[in-house]
Parts: sequence; C-alpha cells; structure tokens
Amino acid sequence: MIAQHIVDRFVAILGPKGVITDPDDIAPWVDDWRGRYHGRAAAILSPATTQEVADTVKLAAELGVPLVPQGGNTSMVGGATPPADGSALILSLRRMNRIRALSPHDNLAICEAGVILSVLHEAAENAGRRFPLSLGAKGSATVGGLVSTNAGGTQVLRHGTMRALVEGIEAVLPDGSVFDGLDALKKDNRGYDIKQLLIGAEGTLGVVTAASLRLAPAIAARAVAWVGVQTPADALALLRLCETMLGDSVEGFEVLADETLGFVLGHIPGTRSPIETRTPWHVLIEVDHADLSEPGPSERLESALAAAFEQEIAVDAAIAANEAQAEAFWRIRESLSEAERAQGPALQYDVSVPVAKMPAFMVEAAVAAERAFPGTTASSFGHLGDGNVHFHVRAPKGTGDGPAWIAAQGQAINAFVHDAVVAAGGSISAEHGIGQMKRAELARLASPARLAALRAIKTAFDPQGLFNPGKLVP
Repeated sequence: MIAQHIVDRFVAILGPKGVITDPDDIAPWVDDWRGRYHGRAAAILSPATTQEVADTVKLAAELGVPLVPQGGNTSMVGGATPPADGSALILSLRRMNRIRALSPHDNLAICEAGVILSVLHEAAENAGRRFPLSLGAKGSATVGGLVSTNAGGTQVLRHGTMRALVEGIEAVLPDGSVFDGLDALKKDNRGYDIKQLLIGAEGTLGVVTAASLRLAPAIAARAVAWVGVQTPADALALLRLCETMLGDSVEGFEVLADETLGFVLGHIPGTRSPIETRTPWHVLIEVDHADLSEPGPSERLESALAAAFEQEIAVDAAIAANEAQAEAFWRIRESLSEAERAQGPALQYDVSVPVAKMPAFMVEAAVAAERAFPGTTASSFGHLGDGNVHFHVRAPKGTGDGPAWIAAQGQAINAFVHDAVVAAGGSISAEHGIGQMKRAELARLASPARLAALRAIKTAFDPQGLFNPGKLVP
C-alpha cells in the first residue's frame, strides 16, 4: 500500500477536496461492477481541471507511483480496477464533468472526461441534436471511459463506434504533458494520428481529459419492429433486405435467441413477447428519419417486412404502434444482460467475426460448446449487422457455486470459445476491451507482430509503465 506521506504530496497539489482517503468512500471504486476483480488503493485522486491532471501525472512520474484512470467504473473486463496489492492510486475524472461547448451548427459537443453519457444525451436533445451512441450503462458510463475503451452499443451499424464519433481529444500523457487535439479537423496529415492511438488504449497511453464528439440530427420519426425468424441466416438476409429498401435509415438491428428472450420474460417484470409466435430467433429493428417526409419510417418498414414475408425470411412481426410500445421492445434488448445474470452463473464473451460468418458461428459455436462441456447451454445475442455478439456459456442447471464452477471450467471454456472465434477470423474483444480479463488470451492468440507493436507503443508513451498497470498490453 502506498504510504501516507506519498498521498500527502498529492493533497498539496489537489487540496483536500481532490484526494479521497476514507476507506468507506474508496470501497465502491476498487471492485469491478461484475464482482470478479478486487483491488486496493490508499487514495482516489480527483482533479477538477486538465492542469490539475497534468500536475498530478507529473508528480506521479517523479515519485514512480502507478495510476489507474477511472470514469464510471463500468468496465466489463476489469479495466478500471486497481491492483490488489495497493501499489497504485486511482485517478478519477468524475469531477471533470463540464460540457465545454455544444454547437448544433457544427454538430459538435466538447465534453470533459467525467460527463455521464445520459447527461450528454439530454444536452444534445435540448439543442435539437443527439449523440448517436447508447448502451445499458448510459446512466454511469463517462465520456472518458467511452473514448478509452472505444465503446460500441446498439447504433454502431449506422454511426460506428466511439472511434468514428470522436473528432478530437485532449489528454495528459505519462510525462505530464498535455496533448491538445480538440480541434475537429477534417484533414490533418501531421504524421501519426495520436487521437486514434489514445482511443481504445484503456488509459495505458494517456489520460483522456476531454473529447470533441460528433452529433447527429435529432430523430423526427422512427419505427421499431420485432420480427421472428427461423435462423440467424434469415436474420442476416432480413438485414440486407432492409438495407436495400431503407438505405442508411436502419439505425439498429439486434438479434437474439428465443431462449434468451425467455430469460427476459421470466426474470424482468412487466415484459412480454412483442409477437405471439415463439420462433427460434428474434430480430429488433429500428428505422429513423431526421425529417417528416413521406412515406414515414413505419410505412417504409412495413413495406420491407412485407417483402420479407414474401421471401419467407420472416415468420411473424409486429411494428410498435406508439413510443411506449417502441420503448417496451427496446427494454427487452436492454434487459438481456440483467436477465442472463438472473438466470444463473455463466461465462460471457464479447466477440466479433466477419458478418458473413456470423450466422453460422452463432449456431455452430453454441452446439460445439454444449457438446464439449456437457450440461452447459450456450447462445448469443447482439449486433448482427456489425459482426458483434455477446456469446454466453451457462453453467449446468442446478450449479450452486458459480465462482467455483468458473474457477474449475473457466479457463478451458475461454480457450474453447476464443479458439473458435479466431478460427472464424474474428476478435476476442469486439467492444468491451481487453482490460485484465483478456490479457492472457491476447498474449496466447494475437500475432507476434501485433503483440510487438502493442508493447513498443506502450513503452514509447509510458516507459515507466505507470499508466493502468496490468491492463491491455500483455
């Protein structure tokens, strides 16, 4: 554990409001939200300005103190959890929560790292715009964390990940210097793109203090439909049909197995199936218009679904009759993780494979996993259109001690699933990052060239290895 006299040096910079040392106040921030990783920290450093971040980082470099950058602490892979030995301090960006500027004319918002995603959504909406990225943790996830993990979500099909939505970045590098790259330049050929290196770096190369984010026009009208299909291949055919008939107005396209829908209906009060027919697979579609031109999104989506029935790639469908019903459809999708947790112990995988291979992967990988590990059940849900699904392998029915099952079977199941993903030409991390959970698997499966490049970049930026130690880079 870092000594008190070291912590006092940071108090001298940040003042008593900028350093938290009460163990009870620190406790919620040293464990990951899934409860898999548990750390210790003598203090949480909470700078309020970019200059205070820079001063903090300079002192940490001088003293050789590791720092773990943290936003909303919603990492799915233990990426914001400090080491268990207390050898690092948490660097919280939550006090830096100002929206510095929001311009509807420029379709741009400049947000500090601690701005909560839902707050940004509200501010953009009040200005007649929207920030087109949303996820289940929107009430606690922060801009800095979203940038640092290259977050995805349900709108990637149309708008891309954070990497596509970030126009500029301000960050403090490991030597305490400030990289001022907030200008949203469309053309900039001054060598390596530092912005893109910092996006998705999980705080291992720099501390993101602010970002310029691209906004989109507000939605004037939308249509949301729930469609039952027989196979993931039919779901992909439906997506291609919708893209052909509806163009880039397709905002969301989510797929899930009927078994997974059953978990939601069984565990989440107030939910009901949008369609009467229980088909093996289900698709949630959203079509958005930025204007009120005719025909509207409901009429256009109805035409596309009519064509899907004619081509026998849809079995049953329902288009939401109003906003309340549309929200009810989306609530099912947003409740999937909660329902899966309520169902019992499971190993969850955030993976991607080429879109054309995804339908076969969703079926064949589940069958193979259940065969290799008798008693388990497996299925997936997620963003079929961008090749990213959340693949779950659940413990045998009646398993009472989930942690013990994971300890006994986890490594073997991890290797099995990740080998299948790599064999399909995919990635073991689509949108959640590597953190500490997947470091060993990245080292096992990544090419020597990728690993060498990651390590070289890390060493160049952070030669002392003080930024988020034990994360991302094997």
